[in-house]
Formats: sequence, C-alpha cells, structure tokens
Amino acid sequence: MPRMEKLGKVLDFCVNHSKLLGYGAVSLLTAGSERIFSVVVFRCPCNSWNLLYGSVFLLVPALILFLLGFLLSTRFWKVFTGCCAGGKVCGCFRRGYIWRYLQVLGIVIAGATVAPFTWIAVALLGGSFYECAASGNSIVQGYMCKSHESKCFEDVLQAPCDGDDTSSPEMKNMLMTLKAQSQVMGWILISFVIILALLSTCISRCRSPVSVLHLAFWKMYLEKERKLFEDKAQEHATKLAERNLNCFFHDTEPESFQTPSIKAWEGISSLFAFNPEKQYYSMIHKYVSSKSKSGSIKSNEGDTFHVCLGFVDGNAETGML
Repeated sequence: MPRMEKLGKVLDFCVNHSKLLGYGAVSLLTAGSERIFSVVVFRCPCNSWNLLYGSVFLLVPALILFLLGFLLSTRFWKVFTGCCAGGKVCGCFRRGYIWRYLQVLGIVIAGATVAPFTWIAVALLGGSFYECAASGNSIVQGYMCKSHESKCFEDVLQAPCDGDDTSSPEMKNMLMTLKAQSQVMGWILISFVIILALLSTCISRCRSPVSVLHLAFWKMYLEKERKLFEDKAQEHATKLAERNLNCFFHDTEPESFQTPSIKAWEGISSLFAFNPEKQYYSMIHKYVSSKSKSGSIKSNEGDTFHVCLGFVDGNAETGML
C-alpha cells in the first residue's frame, strides 16, 4: 500500500506540473540532439564556407524546431481550424476578437520558442558552431587580424580545424577567443530568456482575476473534463459506428442517434472568455449552461480575456488532437 501511495503522489506531481515537465523534457531532448549533431554530423570546412556552414547549423535547426512548435500546438490549431471555411475571408479576425487571437498567438509563440532557444543556447555554450561561423565573418577576421595580413585571415579560417596540441600558440589563442565569445553570448541568452519568462509570468499572475487556489482547482477540473471527454467521445463514436455497421450488414433502417450538431462542436471549440458574473470553467461548461435554442453559445456582457487563463484553451478537450 505505501508503494501505491508513493506512486499516486508521483502521478499527481506529474499532472500538476505537466507543463513544466513538458518544457523540461523538450529542453533535454533538444540539448541532447544538439550534442549529437555537433559531435557526429558537424564538420567545419575551414574555408570560405565557414560563415554559411556554421550559421546553418546554429540557426536552421532552431527555425525547424520553432515551426514544429506551431504544428504541435493545440492552441494554434484551435484558432486556425475553420477560419476560412464556407468562403469566409479573414474569419479569424472577427471584430472584438482580434486582441484575443493576438494573445493566443503570443502564447503559442512563447511555447514554440522553448526548443529553439535551448538549441541556440546549448550550441553557443559548446562553441563549435559559432567558432566555425565567426571565423568566416569579415568583421571578426578584421578584429583578430589587426595587421591585415592575408596569412592571418587564412589562419582565422583554419582555427576551428587546428585546435589540437600541434597548433601554434596564435592559433590556440584565436580558438580560445572564439569559444569565449560563444559561451558569453550563450549565458547572456539564457539569462535574458529566464528574466523575460519571470517578468511575463509575474505580470500575467498579477493580472489574474482569480486566486491561486482557484487556479489550482480550475486546472484539476480541466484535467478531469479532458479525460472524461476522451472516454465519452470514444464510447459515443463506438456506438455510432456499431449502429451504422449493423445497419449496413443487416440491411436495416438506422435508429435515431443523438449526436452533437455542427454548431455545438464549433461552440466548444471557440476561444474561452472569462466572465466574473457567470463563471464557467471551460467551453463545454459554458455551452451546456448558456446555449441558445439554435444551439450556439450566448455571448455575455463582461466577457474578458486573460493571458493567465490561456491554459483553458490548451488543456481542455483539445487534448485529443
């Protein structure tokens, strides 16, 4: 029994800190991938291609990870899906919702930058990519070769490839200088990201319309709702599939089967708005409590959008995506 209690505590911790653990896992995987690339794949050409080659290894994987962050973001697809359906033009930018869409886009961008910043920071701390790229930069070459001798410029280009014990002292000094520059920029980037994350978190929490315990309860509710939604959706889909297949194979008329309408699906897929007078914990909660006769969600006066409540759009029924 004690083991089961400990396991339950571990699971509760993972659920309560799923976002932080997720970012940590992404950062560790990105850092490990960067180390593998720098050791196994990366080979600086040590010629006129240095700048382009080093820059590609430093920045292009970060760009790819950034785009993957968008592809894997449930919030992004919740906003974007159906925007242009039915001939609508710029349907995502309806009047009164532009600011909310920009807020969601900002949250998506912030989440998508975790892996790219990790890649760049780890790469700068390692120094290999920057050493190669900087050695091919004319500004860096001019700074390290104040005598402007052609032999010196060639030595700078060769610096990333001549870092062994047989290298000349001048070559070792060049390589150490480039590595020092790379590591300093890496620590500056890490400090900047942490300070920015701390400030944004403080500002969003400061403007929160509910207390910290209320937020904790809210997240518990959303997690339970998400799990039940998946179970109910699978059960409902199974029954509908069984009815249709039975009618097909037995050549019978289908019995009536209640399923949510298109408006109902659109309603629970829309962005969440907080209302202090009529509090709802999710769009499903709002739909069942305030839907009109036509099946659409009634808009209420006092609806506001808060960045600190962005988890509602990212952790509810969209967990099935």
